[in-house]
Amino acid sequence: MLAAVTRSGVTESIHDGAVAVVDLSGTLIASSGDIDRTFFARSSIKPLLAAVSDEIRPDLPPEWLALACASHSGAPVHIATVREMLRSAGLTEADLGTPAAWPTGAHRDRMLWASQRWPKPVFHKCSGKHAGFLRACAGAGWDLDSYLDPAHPLQQRMRTTLAEATGQRSLDVGVDGCGAPTFTVSTRSLARAFARLGNDERFARVFEAMHRFPRLASGMGRPDAEFAIHTNGVSKLGAEGNLGLTIEDRGAIAIKIADGESRAIGPVVTDVLTQLDWVTPSVADALRSATRVPMSGGGREVGTVESVVRLTLQ
Repeated sequence: MLAAVTRSGVTESIHDGAVAVVDLSGTLIASSGDIDRTFFARSSIKPLLAAVSDEIRPDLPPEWLALACASHSGAPVHIATVREMLRSAGLTEADLGTPAAWPTGAHRDRMLWASQRWPKPVFHKCSGKHAGFLRACAGAGWDLDSYLDPAHPLQQRMRTTLAEATGQRSLDVGVDGCGAPTFTVSTRSLARAFARLGNDERFARVFEAMHRFPRLASGMGRPDAEFAIHTNGVSKLGAEGNLGLTIEDRGAIAIKIADGESRAIGPVVTDVLTQLDWVTPSVADALRSATRVPMSGGGREVGTVESVVRLTLQ
C-alpha cells in the first residue's frame, strides 16, 4: 500500500502501487510493490520524446522545449507559445493532430467569458508535444499528415530512443489520449529512463528547459512542477497515476498508482524523497505543504491523503 485517504479519523480509501528508486547509473537501490508490471507511460515520457524532436531540429529555444514536454493547462502563455512554435516552421493550427479540447479549470472559464464558444486542437494539453513533433517532421522533410502513425520515421526514432533509455527490449505500442503513440514501461524502467534524463548529456537541454520553466512544462499547483521548483531536478506526470522524477547527482524515482488515481502521487513521492534523505528538512516541509491533498467536508478540511509507503532497500 502506498497511500491512505482519511476522513474524520477513518481510513476511507487506499491506493496501492509501486515505487522504484535508482542511482545515477540506473541501478535499483530501493523499491516498493511490483516494479516490473508494465503499463502505458502516457505523458511521463514526453521529456524523452521532446529530446528526439530537438535532435532532429535543434532550434527550439528553452521555453519552447519546455512546452514540448508539457501537459499544459491551456493558460495564455501555453497557447501563445504553441502558436509561435508552429508559425516558426511555416505550420498552422490546422496541422495539429490533437483532438479539439478546452483549457482546464480557470483557463476554460476565461475562454468562455471571452466568448470563445468551441474547443480547439491548440487548447489540448498535448499541443506543445505535437508542435514539437510537427516542427521536427518539417525540418526533416517527413510527411506531416501521418506523423502520428507508429510506422512514421519520427515515431520509430522515438520508440528506439525510449527503448535505449529504459533498457527494455520490447515496447508495446498503444494510442494515447492525444492520438500519438504511447509505449509500455515498468516502474523500474521508467526510473531508469529518468536517471538518464537527469545525468546524460544527450538529454541535458531538456533537463535544463524543464528545470528553468517548470510551469511551462506543467502548470500551476501540479506536483511535477512543485518537485522541479523545490529540488535540483525535474519530474513529469503521466495519465493513470504515474510519474518520473530525476534529481541531478542523486538518481531517479518512478511511481505508478495501481488504480490510476494521481492524487496520491505528490504525498508519496514527497515521503520517498524524505526517506531517502534526498531533500533537506526545510525542503521536505515545503513539498509536504505544496503537495498536500485535503479532503473536505461541510466546507472545511476533515482529512487528507497520507503516504504510508515503506521502501525496501536493495
